[in-house]
Amino acid sequence: MAFELSSLLSNTLQTLSTSDHASVVSMNLFVTLLCACIVIGHLLEENRWMNESITALLIGLATGVVILLISGGKSSHLLMFSEDLFFIYLLPPIIFNAGFQVKKKQFFRNFITIMLFGALGTLVSFTIISLGAMQFFKNLDIGSLDISDYLAIGAIFAATDSVCTLQVLNQDETPLLYSLVFGEGVVNDATSVVLFNAIQSFDLSHIDHRIPLQFIGSFLYLFLASTLLGVTVGLLSAYVIKKLYFGRHSTDREVALMMLMAYLSYMLAELLHLSGILTVFFCGIVMSHYTWHNVTESSRVTTKHAFATLSFVAETFIFLYVGMDALDIEKWRFVSDSPGISVAVSSILLGLVMLGRAAFVFPISFLTNLYKKSETEKISFRQQLIIWWAGLMRGAVSMALAYNKFTRSGHTQLKGNAIMITSTISVVLFSTMVFGLLTKPLIMCLVPHRKHFRSDSTVSEDLGSPKSLTLPLLGSRQNSETDLGNRGASTDQGIGRPGSLRMLLNRPSHTVHYWWRKFDDAFMRPVFGGRGFVPYVPGSPIEQSTNNVTDGI
Repeated sequence: MAFELSSLLSNTLQTLSTSDHASVVSMNLFVTLLCACIVIGHLLEENRWMNESITALLIGLATGVVILLISGGKSSHLLMFSEDLFFIYLLPPIIFNAGFQVKKKQFFRNFITIMLFGALGTLVSFTIISLGAMQFFKNLDIGSLDISDYLAIGAIFAATDSVCTLQVLNQDETPLLYSLVFGEGVVNDATSVVLFNAIQSFDLSHIDHRIPLQFIGSFLYLFLASTLLGVTVGLLSAYVIKKLYFGRHSTDREVALMMLMAYLSYMLAELLHLSGILTVFFCGIVMSHYTWHNVTESSRVTTKHAFATLSFVAETFIFLYVGMDALDIEKWRFVSDSPGISVAVSSILLGLVMLGRAAFVFPISFLTNLYKKSETEKISFRQQLIIWWAGLMRGAVSMALAYNKFTRSGHTQLKGNAIMITSTISVVLFSTMVFGLLTKPLIMCLVPHRKHFRSDSTVSEDLGSPKSLTLPLLGSRQNSETDLGNRGASTDQGIGRPGSLRMLLNRPSHTVHYWWRKFDDAFMRPVFGGRGFVPYVPGSPIEQSTNNVTDGI
């Protein structure tokens, strides 16, 4: 008995040791490849075709080929895509940093258009892809798919890749396009996930007139509740940091609290079965508007770069991960006997994605242009082409939803499921590399970049936001809103600040923004802090600069 127990323990320890060694090898491989992606991405920075997401994807594919060759084609589970890893650990820092860095006034000025693109447009694309797949796939031998599978296909391929959008668009060079495409991408991802979950939860074997109403009610509830949760957590973080003022003892505590509460908002949304994407995005917006201004100057620099670094590493990891998992041999073994069917399915899906996107981008752009009085705010036809093209990329959200629907315990067990998984991989790889490669040249051709800053879209909009943190890095002057009214004032970068009269002419007093500013100044900022609130730290650069100004007066 003792010998059997000893033998069992020995075998268990040996198995654990082997498993731990494999994990260490995998982590070493990923860290090495991440470093390679950063170095190669830096060397290709000025390349008009390449971007870091495509670079990481190609490096992942090349590494996958090497692993297959070394293992003799047997290493099919070494790097298997995990939707939990994607949704719980990699996606939150990316979406939060996007909300934290986004130009808020540009985003909310186009909020109605973004919502039409992200919500209504996703529903249009979902309908076209689902109906098209139902019509064309019946003539192909891809196994048995029921109505829930076809609707799931529509939700999977209606999800755009907001992560890749961050790589190919620049909000300083093309602020309107960035706010529209990326804002649509965030709402689109949330809508696609809500659609997918609704399809999984509804009993579609008995369809009646109540299902559309139930879905609309479910979507509105999830959108409003997710947004409210993100705003609540953001305001709570601002209030706690402002009242307790952790920076008087340790800036590490306030930085840690900001990071943990940002992540907490996402996890609370998942716990309550809400949209974590929307929650963490709006939490990032609120934190950048209030919480970020309540911390010390050193914490502002730290949080800005910490969030950006986490987002950058997560983005690179995702594309590297997708590229390596694309060559998982088990998925392709099921379709090796009929490669023509897999190619046909992928081609049909690509065509439906392009058609579904065109079906809402151009009509919605036409409708939004009707109520916009200023020609500069209207979406030109060239910009519509870029919006249509940039949203054709499909990424990790589509792959995560496809794995959730068409795999069982991480494995593809049916021919139809295997074909849908491999087709999803093919569409993701093709759209990311082909559409992604051509997006930058297309933007340069259709919308040439302006090298100067527009006072009505850049300087006057987001001074003091985390995106403009070059000021604390270059000098000690603070970016408070009160400085906007100082005539003749200028930043350390030599960009003149518009005076009060000029601001009034650019932003008439009857706008919604004016009334929000009055409410914000009168009620929100006295409670939650925000721009203009300067924490006092003895011996800090802020105190020294304040003393210098006082001495000069």
